[in-house]
Amino acid sequence: MTNEPADPPRTAYPSSIRRTALVALGSIVFVVLCAWALISHSSIKAVLAGAVGVPFFGLCAAVAIGRLVRRRPELVITGEGLTHAMLGSISWTEIAAVGIREIKVSSRPQRMIELVLHDPGAYLARAPRMARITGRANLRLGYSPATISATTLPVGADEVLAAMRRHHPGLDIVR
Repeated sequence: MTNEPADPPRTAYPSSIRRTALVALGSIVFVVLCAWALISHSSIKAVLAGAVGVPFFGLCAAVAIGRLVRRRPELVITGEGLTHAMLGSISWTEIAAVGIREIKVSSRPQRMIELVLHDPGAYLARAPRMARITGRANLRLGYSPATISATTLPVGADEVLAAMRRHHPGLDIVR
């Protein structure tokens, strides 16, 4: 018999159906607007915005619709680490710290859970394809390559950090 505390059972967060549906709907609206800008040929800026916006927002809509259809957990936290639908699995030994970062999106703050990694390059080398693409872009913008949007989670970012701390008490949380 050991005196070590038992690991708490895994904590799983499904995608918020309401929030994910709103992301899908908003993305579809932007695809339509960008397609209209592309077809209208009203200016070079409109054509460029449409050419960039249609594939970008189309991808956002496809990801959101996929999350609605699959209904697998968005985020699972265990004593070994975490598994995110887009980021894949990351062990606690890879994570130096976690924190909440706010970014402005259409003049409204959006909260992100930022995983500060010991070796971002090692993570990116084995990350799922979409996570590699977005992770490299995040690095160029000065963010961690592993960020979790609180938008599609059914709980707030603070509650997710508390669950992370329950599963890994030594976790460094930066504010």
